[in-house]
Amino acid sequence: MKNVKSRRMIRHTRVRRRIVGTKARPRLSVYRSNKALFVQIIDDEQGITLLGRRMQRSATKAVEDAKEFGKMFAQEAKKVKIKAVVFDRGGYAYHGRVAAFAQGAREGGLEF
Repeated sequence: MKNVKSRRMIRHTRVRRRIVGTKARPRLSVYRSNKALFVQIIDDEQGITLLGRRMQRSATKAVEDAKEFGKMFAQEAKKVKIKAVVFDRGGYAYHGRVAAFAQGAREGGLEF
């Protein structure tokens, strides 16, 4: 039986076949660990990371912190003149911290 990480990698590969970041709409990639949430805005055509940040997880209110982190990250993306992105959930379910971050980024002004 396959473990959790290998199943996530299979889902992530399946999603990445369809999602590609361009200069006009870079890819917003999310990696979720037990301790932190890592997000990057990536231009796949040039193979460069335009903006990347990490949020340390709070044990008591992780979802609320992820939403606030999404708003803050969207403001930083606006400063770098990024308005529209393609969301890459990284094979994770669109639930919990991942969904809260995406909702916060939308409220902050990023277009998905």
